[in-house]
Amino acid sequence: MRKAHSYTPQTTTTTSILGLEIARARRARRWNQKELAQRAGVSALTLSSIERGVPTVAIGTVFEVAYLVGLNLLGAGPDDLPDLVSRSQDRLALFPARVRSRLSDDVDDDF
Repeated sequence: MRKAHSYTPQTTTTTSILGLEIARARRARRWNQKELAQRAGVSALTLSSIERGVPTVAIGTVFEVAYLVGLNLLGAGPDDLPDLVSRSQDRLALFPARVRSRLSDDVDDDF
């Protein structure tokens, strides 16, 4: 059995917003959930979870559904994504490849 994971309010709010936007875009295209689930190659239950903002759905699945309904994620359209990847790689290259912890090994994850 999987260990229960708690999510920050920011995460649950963000997944809820994305799910609502996917549902809105699907309805604007006049697709029902079954149609979109078939197009995405997922079950109707998975699509329902995405639209309800369940944070445990795989991010690739959520992004695929968002793409199918025409949502631009990360503030970029499909033609802009290669440039966005390149700029992100350039920014990441400014930082060291490895980072050493300056703190003790104890992690404070008490939100």
